[in-house]
Order: sequence, then structure tokens, then C-alpha cells
Amino acid sequence: MSNAAPPLFAAREPIFPRRVSGFFRRLKWVILILTLGVYYVTPWIRWDRGPNLPDQAVLVDLANRRFHFFWIEIWPHEFYFVAGLLIMAGLGLFLFTSALGRVWCGYACPQTVWSDLFMTVERWIEGDRNARIRLHNAPWSLRKARLRGGKWLVWLLIALATGGAWVFYFADAPSLARDLVTLQATPVAYATIAVLTATTFIFGGFMREQVCIYMCPWPRIQGAMMDPGTLTVGYRKWRGEPRGKGGVKRQKAAAEAIGSSNAVARYGAALDKNTAGDRQSRDGEVLGDCIDCNACVAVCPMGIDIREGQQMECITCALCIDACDDVMAKIGRPRGLIDYLALDDEPPTAPKASAAVAGLAETPAGDVAGANAPPWQPKPLWQHVFRPRTLIYTAAWAAIGVVLVVALFIRPEIDMTIAPVRNPIFVTLSDGSIRNAYDIRLRNKHGEARAFRLSLAGDHGLNLSVEGALGPVVTVPADSTRLQRVYVIAPAQSNAAAAPRSNLRFWVEDARSGERAFGDTIFNGKDSQ
Repeated sequence: MSNAAPPLFAAREPIFPRRVSGFFRRLKWVILILTLGVYYVTPWIRWDRGPNLPDQAVLVDLANRRFHFFWIEIWPHEFYFVAGLLIMAGLGLFLFTSALGRVWCGYACPQTVWSDLFMTVERWIEGDRNARIRLHNAPWSLRKARLRGGKWLVWLLIALATGGAWVFYFADAPSLARDLVTLQATPVAYATIAVLTATTFIFGGFMREQVCIYMCPWPRIQGAMMDPGTLTVGYRKWRGEPRGKGGVKRQKAAAEAIGSSNAVARYGAALDKNTAGDRQSRDGEVLGDCIDCNACVAVCPMGIDIREGQQMECITCALCIDACDDVMAKIGRPRGLIDYLALDDEPPTAPKASAAVAGLAETPAGDVAGANAPPWQPKPLWQHVFRPRTLIYTAAWAAIGVVLVVALFIRPEIDMTIAPVRNPIFVTLSDGSIRNAYDIRLRNKHGEARAFRLSLAGDHGLNLSVEGALGPVVTVPADSTRLQRVYVIAPAQSNAAAAPRSNLRFWVEDARSGERAFGDTIFNGKDSQ
């Protein structure tokens, strides 16, 4: 008898999802095309900002410590905008998870998008589910090597384009592309592309669902974000059980209950079961709507069975809904056996088949009510989306967004920071006057050079002089900063010279536009030692 501990990691069982069509599959195609299009195209969009400035619409300029987003330019001291956007992204993720489950994972997560793209290539080259399973189990041959090699080559090209597109966000895209082709780019550019190419190729082609299960923390966090009112993909067990293959009674009523795919609402569609009639096995046993065809399992990219209940692996991609809806339409049953549903929307008791056939429904107390008794109804969709929890998330998200927008529009085009020179804190001149030195950094956010005039507020009898200039005017180049040493001198008999410390305010004025900004500091007198 072996006492070896069980392994902590299970060997990967290859998953071969079957192709499916339907509303949610089309929605995933739209999101995939949009997200990949934005990612690959954005670095090539041009935006004219004037001379001596980058003309790339979206650029993370690490060399000059800038972030350009169309007409918005973020400087290093304005990083709070980036922090605010990250907080909004987190709250948005909480909001969508609380309302609709893991829709981010199922539709827009990069791992999902690229894995979906890689599986499309795999299906295009090797065939659908059964063909891929046969190829996987077959011994190596010339045909298998050709198919696998072709697939891996396309994957590698996609991964290379992915890594290349990423580095274009950090430098001028046309210039960097030319340098990459002529082997004149910096080593860090090639290294970044190589790392991203390798990770995209491995994660999207070979690890896929394992990234979601073992590497991503979100499946374990989502439990705190969801509650019984959250809409998520689920199986209506009370309607589907017991499973089995059988005939359908009252076909005309079933057809009327199903209607066209556009006429039947997905949410709450399971309420049509009683109208459609019951299925029966050959020995007369009343069956549920599930025929145990495993179509929902065959299309799942995570390889799970949604009929087993809520599972950590489920990414809420809803492909099982499309597969099940297609089967229900073929056997003449209402749509919605697998659907977006909430745990608090299950009926209080499962309706019995005999009562359903007779046009009756069983009450929670176990009594059979008459046909006039109101049938059980799920909550309306809006009651699941607009709950106290989601409203709080929405309010917090909107409040941060409003604050960021207001801060963006009221920020000045000029700015300065003041740093008193501490060594020494003051100098006594030959005539007894006291001099303090300050390093002032002036920021010019305009697209052309500007002349800034420095001055002191109040009537302290202080004199201001600019190092290297005859007057108090400093010229700052376009879209840059300038560090300027400034001296403030207090006459020997002045209050500022005698006091240990005096409050001091610097003003800077744009000589062209008249826009002003100020900064506060202190003046150290001779008694400050």
C-alpha cells in the first residue's frame, strides 16, 4: 500500500471544443474582432500635436516620461489620472461580475480572446472536434506533421504580431517597425517581442484553460463578488431532470411555445415548458427536457459540464447556451434549459410532470392549485441588474470618473514646483542682507516655447534674481520642463531677514497668454539656525 501524497497538479487533458453557432457565439465574434482590431491598429493612428512633438495618437513615451492619448497628455506628476483609471477598471470588473458573473473572462479577457483566435485557426486547419480528436490520437505521420506544423506556424505568426504590436505603444510605430526590419532597433525591443511572442504562443496554444484555472486569481475572487441575485450561466435542473431520450407529446402546442428564435426571449424562456407538454420514454416514464446529448460539454472551452452546477472553471462564455438552444429547437422543446439565470430565481418547488400535463401547477405547500392559480415567474431582468450592490459600484465608478474629468479640464497649462536649497539654508551677504536660494522647476505644457515671468507676492521688501538672466523672465522649451536657480534677498533691516521663518509665495505668469500659477514656500532669516 502506497503512502504517497496525491499530486497537487493534474496533468492536462486536451480539450477539443466543437464549433457552435448562435447569439452568444456571434457576440463573441464581434467582441473578438473589436478587441483585436483596437490592439493591432491603435499604434498606427496618427495625431498632429505640432512641431517637435510625437504624432502618434496613443504613446507611452518612457524616454520623455509622457503618456499621450489623442489630445490628452499625462505628465509624471499627474500619475493620479492613471491610478484613477485603474481604480475605475477594478470597480467596473466588480460591477459586471456582481451583475452578470464572469462576463469579462468569457468575452474580453486577453487570454480568452487569443485562445479563441488560436482555436479558430486550429479548427480551420485540422477540422472540427471529431477530426481533431482523431488527429490527436493518431500516430505521427506525414499528414499529421503537415497539419500540426502549419497550425503552429500560423500560431507563431499571430504571437509575433502580438508581441510586435505591444512594443509599438512605446515608440513611434513606423520608425520602430523600420528599425526592427533593418535590425537597428534596441535590444530591449527584440527581447520584449521575443518574450511576448513565446508567452502568447504557449498560453494561447497549449495552456489555454490552465491559465484560467491555475494562474489567474480571479476565479477564486469572484465568489466574493457574486451573490444569489447575480445572473450567470446555469442549468435549470428542475426542468431538465430526469434526463433521457424520448418522444414529445402535443407537438402543435410545443411548436407554438417555441416560436421563432427571434420571438422568444432568452431570459425566462423556460416558463414555456408546461405549454409545450412532457417528454416520455418508451416505457412511459416522464422525462425532463435534457436528452443527455452532451452538446453543452462538447462546445465548452473549459471542458466542464454546466449541468453539475456552478464551478470555478466556468468563464460564462455562454456557448453551452447556444448549443442547448439548438438542441431544444430540434426536439421541439422551449429554449432556455441552459441560460443566464440567478440562484434566487429557481421555483420554490419543482413542478411535477403530472400536474403540468393536466394544466395544473403544484404550490410550495404541496397542494395542486387550479388552472387559475398564477404561475411562478422569475424576477424581471432589471431587478437583477439594478440591485443595491450594483448601484453602489456604479455610483463609486461614476464619482471617480467625474472627478477625473473635472481634474483633467481644470488642470493648468503651466506649473511649477519649488525646492528650497538646504545647504546652506541661507547666506549672509557683505552688506548684512540675507539670501535664500530656490530650485524652481517650470513646466510648459504648450506645443511651443513660452517665456515665463517670475515674481513674489506681497510687500515684504524682498528682491528676486534669476541665475544666468538679467531679469525675472525664463524661457521654457515646448512641452518640457526647465530647472532654474532663483535667489531671494532680504535687506539687513527687514522683517524677513530678522524673523526665523517667513511665508513666501512665488508667482509665474505666461508672458503670452497671461495664465498664472503659484507655489508656496518659506524664507529663512538669520535667526532660523
